[in-house]
Amino acid sequence: MPTFQTLPGFREFYPDALAQRNHLFKVWRQTAVTFGFQEYDAPVLEPLDLYRTKSGPEIEQQLFSFTDKGGREVALRPEMTPTVCRLVGEQAATLKRPIKWFSIAEFYRYERMQKGRGRCFFQFNADVFGETGIEAETELIALLIQALCAFGLAEPDFYIRLSDRNLWFYYLEALGLDEPRARAILGAVDKFEKIGDKAFEEYQTQFGALEAVLKERILALLSIKSMASLEALMAPLHNEKVQGRIGEWKRLIGNLTAMGLGGFVEVDLGVVRGLAYYTGFVFEAFDRKGELRALAGGGRYDNLVGKLGYSELPAVGFAIGDMTFALLLEQRGLMPSYVNAPDVYFVLGGEAERMAAFPALQALRASGIRVEYPMRPLAFGKQFKAATESGARFAVIYGQDEVARGTAKLRDLQSREEREIGLGDLVDALRSALRA
Repeated sequence: MPTFQTLPGFREFYPDALAQRNHLFKVWRQTAVTFGFQEYDAPVLEPLDLYRTKSGPEIEQQLFSFTDKGGREVALRPEMTPTVCRLVGEQAATLKRPIKWFSIAEFYRYERMQKGRGRCFFQFNADVFGETGIEAETELIALLIQALCAFGLAEPDFYIRLSDRNLWFYYLEALGLDEPRARAILGAVDKFEKIGDKAFEEYQTQFGALEAVLKERILALLSIKSMASLEALMAPLHNEKVQGRIGEWKRLIGNLTAMGLGGFVEVDLGVVRGLAYYTGFVFEAFDRKGELRALAGGGRYDNLVGKLGYSELPAVGFAIGDMTFALLLEQRGLMPSYVNAPDVYFVLGGEAERMAAFPALQALRASGIRVEYPMRPLAFGKQFKAATESGARFAVIYGQDEVARGTAKLRDLQSREEREIGLGDLVDALRSALRA
């Protein structure tokens, strides 16, 4: 009979792996809550048109989509942003601003698998709705940094590349480009880091040769790595929109610096994030060694809630994927190994001793103490071996003589010290010993 294997790009989580995954989720959840974010969840199956509306029909190539038994075109969610915009849009009139929500959920994309990318993955998503100012970007970039630092990472491990689609449009407008040409240039900028000058070929196909002076000005902005250099490059333009935007940059960088986070942030206009719905500041987190794909990414998307048919609502968000982030933690030796061990192991004699042990066993479990015992009768030697191998801190021994005296033996499996305790006092004695 044939055996069955996991589908390509999907993952199993055996207990040890699941413990590590739960560790990621626990720390992300705790971090988001300390920033005042509220957790939400949503369906894993959505109408296909939700993603077509956001990204266009070409998105279907990346989706697990099908027609359901009701004749509806549906898809497994590839991301959370359209869904959270739908949720917020439907209840916007009743929600107190700013709306600060987060989720930890699984997503599905039918795409080529590579290191740090599969066809199913988890993301920590955080979004702020209803705030037009850079305070929303401040809050989210600070949360992103803390969501990475909470695992023991620091400035030498990762940094945030901060860019701005609005500044790009204002800059290119000041250089004489209309919006179609500016968008084509941004498309090239998005690819320039990977393929160099070939990134401009599509622009040249549409609009003709790229003037040498214009290309020089574009590359000059791409080379900027500091706020001082950015100001110096923009100053000669004497453009009101550009200078106003530089003021927003200074406020955002100033806020993060005042929080002690300025060292994590690098000005980098090479990041424009290819998704067309972004409308302002965009950012991505990378490991400093440059060995991995982006750890996280996000930005402002003020038009998406309205695009989905609801009232306009400004928004900023980011997502951290679990796969690449877990690789970074493993590289830095920061992924903990969990021992799946009970607190107490009950060593039992015959049937009478088993029945005598059950009241204490259940009372301990009800109070949150992990207790294991042999489900089938075993010799004492095998039970002691099982207790040691389980990793338990204590063994409780219910022998025939002890139970006849109304007692049980409590053995410390590390020090090997042993004492006899009355059955009525056993639960309290174990709780005290475990606390100690």
